[in-house]
Amino acid sequence: MDEFTTRIDLTPLHQGVERLRSELHKVIVGQQSLIDQLIICVLSNGHALIEGVPGVAKTLSAKLLAQSISSDFSRIQFTPDLMPSDILGTSVFNQKTTEFEFKKGPIFSNLVLIDEINRAPAKTQAALFEVMEERQITLDGKQYDMQLPFLVFATQNPIEQEGTYRLPEAQLDRFMLKIEVEYPNDAEELTILQNHHARKEHSQMENIHKVITKNDILEFQNIVKQIHAEEAVLKYITRIVTQTRNFTSLYLGASPRASYWILQAAKASAAMQGRDFITPDDVQRMAYPVLRHRLMLTPDKEMEGITTNDTIKQILEKVEVPR
Repeated sequence: MDEFTTRIDLTPLHQGVERLRSELHKVIVGQQSLIDQLIICVLSNGHALIEGVPGVAKTLSAKLLAQSISSDFSRIQFTPDLMPSDILGTSVFNQKTTEFEFKKGPIFSNLVLIDEINRAPAKTQAALFEVMEERQITLDGKQYDMQLPFLVFATQNPIEQEGTYRLPEAQLDRFMLKIEVEYPNDAEELTILQNHHARKEHSQMENIHKVITKNDILEFQNIVKQIHAEEAVLKYITRIVTQTRNFTSLYLGASPRASYWILQAAKASAAMQGRDFITPDDVQRMAYPVLRHRLMLTPDKEMEGITTNDTIKQILEKVEVPR
């Protein structure tokens, strides 16, 4: 191992990440960015919003990641008639004890996959506010803590808007990353077809094994917190986020939570590459998925077809990089 990595032993984390990657690539062809960003969320104790058209392995990737981890997993399909109690749970009267008992909902799990999160109305989406931020829910005046690790992966389709409800800014801000999933290239799509043809009647989930435990995740998260960040890099993150609040193309800039998540994501990215310190390159790479869902373009820029990714690129080009 290189000399600069000797301050923190990154071997367990690096081996765990490689095991996860190899399990996911048994089924997932390509999509390296999606897989790495999901793992970054796991290492950083953050939630992920996965956006892409149907059929690009959004849900499958999250399911496979959960299958590779020895932990509790639940999947919730969001629909327009879903109620908060369908997610959080409800109090049920027990005739034997003549008392109300709390029946936990599917949110009580380590990894929660929410499919098509923008299908449920605002009242149901609001049920996630407390649990995503504080890892707890409060019902009937009583607090229920989540078992750690607690991670939410949510998917949404950016094209089909009929019967959907736009996520409120407060909800979007609770997601560490917004992962944009692209189509596979020609070679990858051919490989997908060849794999399906060769597999025939066998399920693609059969070959996926549990390669890390809940305790491993907690240990890895602790290692990531120890990754070193120079003062100059911290100031660089601050300048990038501050610039979003004064940029003419933007109606809404990023909150201090964005600064925190850029730092955490950069630390996880550095650790995955075998480094115990972050660089401006780590910051620039992670600025896109951390910021893209937190920025709101002015109406005229939206009309021009400018995207938040375009704006982030402009901001990164404007802010001086520390040497």
